[in-house]
Amino acid sequence: MKINLKKKRKEKDEGNGGFTFVETLAVLAVGAVLTAGATVSVFKTMEVAREYSARETIAQYKAALNSYYIDCGTYPSSEQGLSALWQKPDLVPVPSGWHGPYLDKEVQQDPWGGDFVYIRKDSARFPSECPENLPYVIYSYGPDHCEGGVNENADIVSWR
Repeated sequence: MKINLKKKRKEKDEGNGGFTFVETLAVLAVGAVLTAGATVSVFKTMEVAREYSARETIAQYKAALNSYYIDCGTYPSSEQGLSALWQKPDLVPVPSGWHGPYLDKEVQQDPWGGDFVYIRKDSARFPSECPENLPYVIYSYGPDHCEGGVNENADIVSWR
């Protein structure tokens, strides 16, 4: 019995052809879809982290403002702002009981690169939508850097 070696070798070579072009494209397409999904998930997680960071920073400023109030008998004016928690204000009224700094580091920008807004109740800019019994408000305009906004562009405020 003779074995046809040419036929066997040909069958063996046809089975080792590797991936076809279509199979390669399918693998690349699946990889692209998975990468896109992971990217969207990362961006969403980053926005949640930024909002959390802004809320925590506002809570730290509120605690520092209460310490300032205990020492000085009043909260900083809107013009003195949150910087009064880091260095003694030189704008009137200059507090005589200032024993700061009341923060571990200088006042920072919010996670989106904007400034935190501090307004004392006696200011004409005090927002009408917040509860009346608050002596001050602190807020961040959020990712859109504009007052107001809804959903992901909503302002982060000290009274909510």
